[in-house]
Amino acid sequence: MKKKIEIHGFCDDQFENVKEVFAENFKPDLDVGASLALTINGKFVIDIWAGYADEAQTKPWEKDTIVNVYSTTKVMTALCVLMLVDRGLLDLDAPVAQFWPEFAQAGKENLPVRYLLSHTAGIPGFDKRIQAETLYDWDAIVNILAAQKSWWKPGTKSGYHSITFGYLLGELVRRITGKTLGTFFKEEVAEPLKADFHIGLSAEHDSRVGELIPPSPADLQNVGDIDPNSIPIKVLLNPILTARETLTREWRAAEIPASNGHGNARSVARVGAALACGGEIDGVRLLSLKTIEKALEEQSYGTDLVLTVPTRFGLGFGLVSKDMPISPNPRAFYWGGWGGSHVTMDLDAKLSWAYVMNRMMMSLTGDPRTMNIREAIYKAL
Repeated sequence: MKKKIEIHGFCDDQFENVKEVFAENFKPDLDVGASLALTINGKFVIDIWAGYADEAQTKPWEKDTIVNVYSTTKVMTALCVLMLVDRGLLDLDAPVAQFWPEFAQAGKENLPVRYLLSHTAGIPGFDKRIQAETLYDWDAIVNILAAQKSWWKPGTKSGYHSITFGYLLGELVRRITGKTLGTFFKEEVAEPLKADFHIGLSAEHDSRVGELIPPSPADLQNVGDIDPNSIPIKVLLNPILTARETLTREWRAAEIPASNGHGNARSVARVGAALACGGEIDGVRLLSLKTIEKALEEQSYGTDLVLTVPTRFGLGFGLVSKDMPISPNPRAFYWGGWGGSHVTMDLDAKLSWAYVMNRMMMSLTGDPRTMNIREAIYKAL
């Protein structure tokens, strides 16, 4: 017999329909445990959670439950890089090699910084076969990437830099600031905003980490048949990762700034609110509106070589498009993580909303959970 799901937290009356949509996700077993948060003008109007933090459904999802959000972490990484741009420490059009000399190998000496942020650098994966454990060795990974040749002419097409995005940009942060990406994010973003989000999770938090539930075989079949020698396979299956890595202390402790951030909807929406409000909330300014608007300038729009679907990229974020109508407003931007986590930031509505869950789904056409939530949010405005 299915256990009754109780929704915890608070929700403004105006958004009661959003809460109902969130609750509906638990009825057909689309969700096991999840959290949802929405801010407007930097203030929370929804902060709710429900369900269970483990697959056996014995451990309730609590207010402070956090989980690995996979590529939603990229929003945090892009923000850190844009903060350096805003401070004049990093030039988007300067060669990466100006800041990271070893990167000037294999014809990449003139590749500009903006190509790393827009997934157009042609370094979406690794030439050599690596194991999951290699991801925990920062120096080994950045040395591999520095020595690689781009897989296509940089700047001409996007190919989603699934894992490499975080190392490439994180190494720029390290070269410029002397801090790892995780440390920079903690000191310059998470602590000032009081956002419970971590890139490199200390063991003290393990007891409140939710257990990710891998996609079902039926979900995986929906991805379709892909050539085993294709770019998507070369990227997504090297290394071969399963959600079970996230259960290990080694994965959690490492800094993998494209994929292993830990947080919940509240913390993700809190960081997103700073971007949605022009770079400042509650007296904490991270960057200027001018730099955010620069990040929303289209860098590429077409069928992504890795994702295999039409994708419109700015600098570090996906942009609203006819293929991804995340908002009726033109200055909306977003990203999400493998399995379903998601954050949308909307400069026009000064709105940020995030969804974080543990039941993973696979869909190239859109996760029904977030699609329904998004529709309900904008309907309520």
